[in-house]
Amino acid sequence: MEDYKNVCDDKPAEPAKEVKPAQGKHIVREYLESIIIAVLLAMVIRTFVVQAFKIPSGSMEDTLAIGDHLLVNKFIYGTRIPGLDGRILKIRDPKQGDVIVFEYPEDPTKDFIKRVIGTPGDVVEIKNKRVYVNGKLYANPHEVHKEPDTVPKEYNPRDFKDPVTVPPNSYFVMGDNRDRSYDSRFWGFVKMDKIKGLAFIKYWSWDKDKMRPRFGAIGKLID
Repeated sequence: MEDYKNVCDDKPAEPAKEVKPAQGKHIVREYLESIIIAVLLAMVIRTFVVQAFKIPSGSMEDTLAIGDHLLVNKFIYGTRIPGLDGRILKIRDPKQGDVIVFEYPEDPTKDFIKRVIGTPGDVVEIKNKRVYVNGKLYANPHEVHKEPDTVPKEYNPRDFKDPVTVPPNSYFVMGDNRDRSYDSRFWGFVKMDKIKGLAFIKYWSWDKDKMRPRFGAIGKLID
């Protein structure tokens, strides 16, 4: 019995064409080049343009919740070139109110996220939980206090801190969850060369307690 293909063909089947070794190598090389270019492009974007970060703690509540995933603008403060001092193509310096990601001064392998309170030359003081910058009350609409009791400065500087002047190329930062944030009140200033970028949008948010996304937070700009 003839098979189906032979019965239905109007003409004898042509023998399959062989792929020459040179053509096969050319195709493999094209795939490899595409993969290498994609990897290099991803590395450039991650290093110089934007980078994703995840919030692991509640120090920035209620602005940022545990499980929020952020995109950080890495070029607004200038691009850091590995092995070189300074930055290039800077748009502006960090300013009061910016939410920044930076290398934790006491352990550079960890990234922290806080809000800029004082810029170079500013005098920052804390009295009874209230923050004063250059003698004026800093009214941050995002700050929250979840522990009403105050802690005397003899024990720690959370609620009381004598005036400090922010050094050049440095920043005083604090978490919006003021009573539960480990920040410049305790370990000092953030150097400019340790800042990775400006947090600007939540691209994903996951509530692990309820095991579901926080749809209202996704796509929300960070201010």
